[in-house]
Amino acid sequence: MTAFQDGVLAFFSAVGMTTVVWLAASALLHAGRPLIPGLLLVLPVQGDAAAMEHDVRELRRFQHQLPGAKIVLADCGLSEEARALARYLAERTEHAEVVPGGALFAGREG
Repeated sequence: MTAFQDGVLAFFSAVGMTTVVWLAASALLHAGRPLIPGLLLVLPVQGDAAAMEHDVRELRRFQHQLPGAKIVLADCGLSEEARALARYLAERTEHAEVVPGGALFAGREG
């Protein structure tokens, strides 16, 4: 019976040490999420943009998973009411802005 107890104790000691080493290695090797500078989450919107609020909410969710990402609402012909809503959403959202749709490709030849 003593041999069985020693075997169980050795097993749990090994599992515990493996867990400690695993957590230490994870903390040292994966210190934070990788930062992707200049990553743009672009949402082209036009007209009344009926689903814009929902889409921005979804982009915020992705933005939290991708540090350094910026939300860009590309105005491709929004109505005045939708443009005001886009500005409001951009003000309320961290790292977000409204830009004219053509500004995304300005200076690009092709």
